[in-house]
Amino acid sequence: MGIFERYLTIWVAASIIVGIGLGELFPDIFQMIGGLTAYEINLPVTVLIWLMIVPMLMKVDFHALHEVGRQWRGIGVTLGVNWLIKPFTMAALGWLFIGIVFRPFLPETEIESYIAGLILLGAAPCTAMVFVWSHLTRGDANFTLSQVALNDTVMIFAFAPIVALLLGISAITVPWETLTISVIAFIVIPLIAGQAIRNRVLQGGADRLKRFEVRLAPVSMAALLATLVLLFAFQGKQIIAQPLIIAMLAVPIILQTYFIAAIAYGANKFLGVEHRIAAPSAMIGASNFFELAVATAIGLFGFSSGAALATVVGVLVEVPVMLSLVAIANRSHHWFPASDTTRIPESSK
Repeated sequence: MGIFERYLTIWVAASIIVGIGLGELFPDIFQMIGGLTAYEINLPVTVLIWLMIVPMLMKVDFHALHEVGRQWRGIGVTLGVNWLIKPFTMAALGWLFIGIVFRPFLPETEIESYIAGLILLGAAPCTAMVFVWSHLTRGDANFTLSQVALNDTVMIFAFAPIVALLLGISAITVPWETLTISVIAFIVIPLIAGQAIRNRVLQGGADRLKRFEVRLAPVSMAALLATLVLLFAFQGKQIIAQPLIIAMLAVPIILQTYFIAAIAYGANKFLGVEHRIAAPSAMIGASNFFELAVATAIGLFGFSSGAALATVVGVLVEVPVMLSLVAIANRSHHWFPASDTTRIPESSK
């Protein structure tokens, strides 16, 4: 992990402070930025999201889809957990904790919006950071590539219907036009751009692609942090008034992360899958494509919405929670069928 990824929680915390401070000092400037929209999508944020997501989607190798059949059990667990379990359990935890348990302590006008943000997180399984988690658990690289490629393909078609279904069940108005535009703007266009750049750079060889990805990594993280500063510039007054909101939103997200990881990890063990497959299969569902969730929340509900804040809390807890799951996976590799590739060196335990 690079310095940005390793200390992502710290950078996010710093973005909260900087964003709140700038929002208090220059409210008119941020109101102007918030008004720069087209087709109900904020244009400055769209550019930042593209800078954030495209380098990540460049890592996806759709040629790896031919590997899917070789590890059908691990792939089956990945797809089942990501699309048949995760979105619905996240919605259920949102309804339970935000809609019932913490309701007396939250602003009533934002309850539905908070739940919507959690739904967006649950419907967006990890795309980029799963490569980091897979590497740290000595996961099979080809399997990780193939499951990410397949997952992203499914996401193009499944993300909007699942979000619309769960928002509808939650009695939240479904802005279908904005949701469709968000999918095109924040999934389809970045995916096409990322693959086009990847194929162009690959003409110079795989080493050139790796060097190019390394150079782009800081751009991606800088765009993420800039987006968060904008978000918290709009959210500042609400957070200052009720600072425990972030902690309350973190509860269902953290519980969901451990719950999904346990289901996927346990299912792979039951099916007799090797650790090098089981670990990345569990990590992709436990982690979130928070960049997509943040972008869609802004597009659907706006900068200052509770939905946008809820997705940002997902960014805040991502690294420490996932690193704890990496540690658990590395210490439990002996639960799985023996394989030379599953032996974890003592230094990584």
